[in-house]
Amino acid sequence: MKLLIIGGTRFLGRAIVQAALAAGHEVTLFNRGQSNPDLYANLETVVGDRDGGLGVLHGRTWDAVIDTCGYVPRLVRDAATLLADRVELYTFISSISVYSDPSIAHMDENAPLGTIEDETVETVDGDTYGPLKVLCEKAATEAMHGRALNVRAGLIVGPHDLSDRFTYWPCRVARGGQVLAPGAPDSFVQFIDVRDIAAWTVQATEKRLTSAYNVTGPNEPITMSHLLHACKEVSGSDATFTWVSDEFLEANEVEAYTEMPLWVPAAFAGYDTVNCQKAIGAGLVTRPLPATIRDTLEWANGRGADYQWRNGMKAEREAELLALWRKLQPVSS
Repeated sequence: MKLLIIGGTRFLGRAIVQAALAAGHEVTLFNRGQSNPDLYANLETVVGDRDGGLGVLHGRTWDAVIDTCGYVPRLVRDAATLLADRVELYTFISSISVYSDPSIAHMDENAPLGTIEDETVETVDGDTYGPLKVLCEKAATEAMHGRALNVRAGLIVGPHDLSDRFTYWPCRVARGGQVLAPGAPDSFVQFIDVRDIAAWTVQATEKRLTSAYNVTGPNEPITMSHLLHACKEVSGSDATFTWVSDEFLEANEVEAYTEMPLWVPAAFAGYDTVNCQKAIGAGLVTRPLPATIRDTLEWANGRGADYQWRNGMKAEREAELLALWRKLQPVSS
């Protein structure tokens, strides 16, 4: 398969390239040549900006395109329109953030989608990200006359993740000591190893699948307690876990998902029970949790002691909250 990848040098993009090459496909990259420009020096890279610079793709054809970095509907529509007669399938990396009510449990692909009043908005932030992804899906599907695959990704984790929204936990637990554990131990969490979503995306593109698929994991549900104890087992640390309530975290203005990775209030708990049976039925397989933890920890440990974390709770803040939590607990007689 001749495959055009828009992006391809950061996190999910690089994993998709690796999965495509491992499957024997011929890969061409289209990007601005700014992020990790030497990562795939042996691959053909067409340098251009998708905002007004798509002309460099004229005169070329591929079997399919995978768009890893589409956030603005206008730009997705421009790319899909140009490529409609040059590729058989447009695979668009979307997000489970497309759903309008994240409190709904077990959402499948038919759950209500988010909307935005002004569909010309191109500022991407916490309020617009999901609705803009909805419009991006629509733009790709319409321009391709239905020949679009919309991959609704959950939280993507693993080596080379720049967000630290999962990496925090293997590293924090490995450090040992008393760990602030958020919410209820039996609350569900969902995420997917970048290599697993990349492999499925390439396979689904090979099969010319169309329509929307929720793609997150693991295949078997896991709880926050399961995750933290798996981190402890993999790292061999002496960590102990102090579980603090959602109410305590909210009262102390702990930022969900960022300052306290993987923790969300009940109003967003639907993001951790998304129904992925459609993708599983189409071949989605997720690797064992310890493998993701081990590989993430090994990669993170190579970043150096001076690495500046993008997300995760600072040690001082954690200690303060743990001390306050203990003070608020009733004294046993």
